[in-house]
Amino acid sequence: MQPTNMRFIELAQTHQQALMDDVLPFWQEHSIDTQCGGYFTCLERDGAVFDTDKFVWLQARQVWLFSMLYNRHEKRETWLKLAQHGADFLRQHGMDTQGRWYFSLNREGRPLVQPYNIFSDCFAAMAFSQYALAANDGAAKQLAKRTYRQIMQRQNNPKGPYNKTVPHTRPLISLALPMILANLTMELEWLLDANTFNHALDDCLRQVFTLFLDKDRLILHEQVTPEGEKPDCFEGRVINPGHGIEAMWFIMDIAERRQDRAMMEKAVKVILSTLALGWDEQFGGIFYFLDAQGHPPQQLEWDQKLWWVHMETLVALLKGYRLTGRQTCWDWYERVHAYTWEHFPDPEYGEWYGYLNRRGEVLLPLKGGKWKGCFHVPRSLYLCWQECEKL
Repeated sequence: MQPTNMRFIELAQTHQQALMDDVLPFWQEHSIDTQCGGYFTCLERDGAVFDTDKFVWLQARQVWLFSMLYNRHEKRETWLKLAQHGADFLRQHGMDTQGRWYFSLNREGRPLVQPYNIFSDCFAAMAFSQYALAANDGAAKQLAKRTYRQIMQRQNNPKGPYNKTVPHTRPLISLALPMILANLTMELEWLLDANTFNHALDDCLRQVFTLFLDKDRLILHEQVTPEGEKPDCFEGRVINPGHGIEAMWFIMDIAERRQDRAMMEKAVKVILSTLALGWDEQFGGIFYFLDAQGHPPQQLEWDQKLWWVHMETLVALLKGYRLTGRQTCWDWYERVHAYTWEHFPDPEYGEWYGYLNRRGEVLLPLKGGKWKGCFHVPRSLYLCWQECEKL
């Protein structure tokens, strides 16, 4: 059934209220470390802190989130101060002497885990780009640009000396890097010259659609060889539906900027193919991992239902419907929306659960941890709200 304007108004209000009255207040109340700086992310169901280690990409994501809201929604001084609180901590403690971003720190900011993970750098660049805009901070602007340059220099060997695989036997590259670089480059457009910007986007598009895409099934593999081959091994068969779908809304943002209708349609086809494969017809929800050939996945958590997978899918489906008008996008949106809003929000203590078992029961009652922070839920609520207003 075609949605009405009243449906979009209702959905916009639902997402706005959840963001402004539930999710943001939870993080503002419970995550701020007033003694040592930065943010706590390991939060129990009620917001109590259960671990004080600080994971750099979650610190950076929270800086980005509050900076983004300040820049794009409303210039609330509270949001700017919250962003500054994390940015100051990261600037002081987050990097090694070469400007590479650590993976984790202790509460006081002493490094715990080496900068093996380039995604810390990616989210730091995003964070300081948005924060530089919000605070008119020239040093933050230069830090974002320098971090982006280092990411581009490291992209062919992202783990560097911390790579644990033996070279040459089975070289594999990961979808995660070109997908995040597509989003990161769009975020940093205001800092990049046109040639750097367009070349980076073109390379991301080439990799995603040429190397990682199964052109017959229209699904994205998580790891392939540098030539785009999909080896018949655990790693080569991994499908991560959430990554594939999230990558497609990044691609749709590029397509919308370039007014490329064919790219929009292609991205939507990949989303729908991925959902057809990844939806659990027995219990509902989207599987976390799958094996491309239907073999038992190596990930023991393969059948869990995760918060970010469903939230990013809702964003992708709304964008897909707005840009292409395909009814199938809307039908899937209503289906995923019903599952997501039934299972993930916690009306008693606020914010959303992150981890459900296959049956949709809460597996871990935490609201934040090593991987879940103040990012996917609020970002997706904001983006869904904006998409509904546009519609």
